[in-house]
Amino acid sequence: MTVSKTAVRRLTAAALTTAAITAAIAVPASANDPRPHRSGVEISRVQYDSPGWDDRSNRSLNQEWVEITNTTRHSVNLDGWTLSDEDGHTYTFDHYRLDRRATVRVHTGIGRDTRTDLFQDRRAYVWDNRSDTATLRNARDRFVDDASWGRHHFRR
Repeated sequence: MTVSKTAVRRLTAAALTTAAITAAIAVPASANDPRPHRSGVEISRVQYDSPGWDDRSNRSLNQEWVEITNTTRHSVNLDGWTLSDEDGHTYTFDHYRLDRRATVRVHTGIGRDTRTDLFQDRRAYVWDNRSDTATLRNARDRFVDDASWGRHHFRR
């Protein structure tokens, strides 16, 4: 059986087209984007340097915080989400739902959790005053957002 050059070209073109379509479907759109798509929940503000003397008092520890904002029109269940620094200090949200278009402040020290303020219940500072990165991840450990300061300058 003989195959013409035209038939070979058509089969090759069809195979290349099929491979290109398969590759486009298999590779997520974010593969070329260094910052993955945001979920509508973000780190909106960071107070990494507690005002006044760093005397490790609970008052001083609670003046160190990270704000998390839900910019969507729907509440988001943050149960199992984590907020961590570059040294691996990690706070895990436990049974917390962030209302639509709401903000919660996560303090370092000890306190009573409310709808607008959560507490890590730590007795030492978490966020480095010179440079650090706060990273927010969802319950599946997928990157959601981060904020860096210091050697990277503050970025949101």
